[in-house]
Amino acid sequence: MTGPEAPGTGRWEDDVLAGPGGAMTDEVGVVTGPLTLRTTAEEGGRARFEVQYKDAEEWYTLTGSPRPHHGDPAALHAAALAAIHAGGGACAPGADPA
Repeated sequence: MTGPEAPGTGRWEDDVLAGPGGAMTDEVGVVTGPLTLRTTAEEGGRARFEVQYKDAEEWYTLTGSPRPHHGDPAALHAAALAAIHAGGGACAPGADPA
């Protein structure tokens, strides 16, 4: 996990190979294959999750995003990475699949 891009930014970005069934996005449905997950801590205690095909320009909202992070957005980023790696139409951590 790369951790924040710069101290105090509250943004994490990592590459992940989506497991069978991929990750569910609001804009295009399921995405599969090599992806990049970006998690951003927002004001108000929420974390926003976005995915893109590795090295692409377009970012897609991971379904269920944003989510409350309860003071630990890095832990939610790790949980989202694990969920995407597992596949099955992964959504933001703690979100109910649509």
